Amino acid sequence: MLTERLQVLITPQQRRRLVSEAERRGSTIGGLVREAIDSVVGGVSAEERQRAVEEIAGMHSVRFVAPDDLDRLIESEHRRRAKQPSKTTRR
Repeated sequence: MLTERLQVLITPQQRRRLVSEAERRGSTIGGLVREAIDSVVGGVSAEERQRAVEEIAGMHSVRFVAPDDLDRLIESEHRRRAKQPSKTTRR
């Protein structure tokens, strides 16, 4: 949740570059500024990254599903649901 406001003075050239980049990415200037802040001062600490890596490495019981298999599972579920009678309620 964004709760802090920050005012920064920039040059007209910097603003033009920000506007151009935001349009190119389909983003906002604020989003670009937040991304730049995170890239310079870090959004996640090294300790948090290490803890995440260790948690992922410890996920032995998680089954990997190849993308093609996942697509087949999703399609199968869509077909199964399409065959079920519609559950509509009357008002």
